[in-house]
Amino acid sequence: MSETPWRKDESMGLQPTPSWALYAEAANRFRSSAEAFMEHVHLLTEARSAYQQAVSASTELRGRLDAGDQTLKSIMTQLEQVVTDHLAEPVLDRKKPELVRAEPARGRNEVTGTGRTFP
Repeated sequence: MSETPWRKDESMGLQPTPSWALYAEAANRFRSSAEAFMEHVHLLTEARSAYQQAVSASTELRGRLDAGDQTLKSIMTQLEQVVTDHLAEPVLDRKKPELVRAEPARGRNEVTGTGRTFP
């Protein structure tokens, strides 16, 4: 009588017939896979730590940037108010610009009494 290594289970489809060889092979695969995983599990811890540092730094930077943005908005609001107030002044309230006469610049030498023209 030869026994087939597979048996049909209605709920799970074809399943191998349990044997010591099948158990030993599965146990060995599990052990070697678990050992390989354990060699690299420290990378998961390092990745989690680095992620937490990045999130913490990001939160702090976001807070600083938000505060800076708020300061800039406040200054811009003040500037806009000054400009609006300045432009809203009636023209009569403002000082009229004065004309400046252009005269040639001349200096007198006090000792000799001669004049000197500056370019």
